Amino acid sequence: MAFPPRIETERLILRRPVFPDDGPFIHLAYASDPQVTRFDAWRPHYDVAETLRSLWATLGANDAGREHPWLLTDRASGEVLGMITLYSDATDWRFRLGYSLARRHWGHGLMTEAAQAVVNTALTLPGIQRIWAVVDLENAASLRVLEKCGLEREGLLRRWSVHPALGREPRDCWCYARVR
Repeated sequence: MAFPPRIETERLILRRPVFPDDGPFIHLAYASDPQVTRFDAWRPHYDVAETLRSLWATLGANDAGREHPWLLTDRASGEVLGMITLYSDATDWRFRLGYSLARRHWGHGLMTEAAQAVVNTALTLPGIQRIWAVVDLENAASLRVLEKCGLEREGLLRRWSVHPALGREPRDCWCYARVR
């Protein structure tokens, strides 16, 4: 699937991450923050080397067509704010949405703006029928982002996802989707 390498919104430029240049900025902005990664499937990164390994893996998955990441940057300053990714589930017609945003930018509608742009762009591409996401029941901010982007709650996925920062047991999640 050929997703655009750059998407622009009113306040953001979403672009492909660059290795290794963006690694230190990703680490500082959000990858090392335990509050940001609380509901993620990965723990916060302890050093820039760990962030660089993760970025390398993400870009490799992008080259293989399994992940399609965009770095969120502030349109005015170029500051790295977060990342948003569409993950392939081995089809060309449905993709899972995931994202992280630097804590100091929470509550300003930036992730909603980015997610709306990515979802809207994806659903205009030929063949894409579904964008979906899962979110921990306790992640109220992410629930609001998905709802503002027009994704609808489809159901409860019991014991679906492990969030290492919250423990080793799988947690219940809501499944959201927007279809063409």
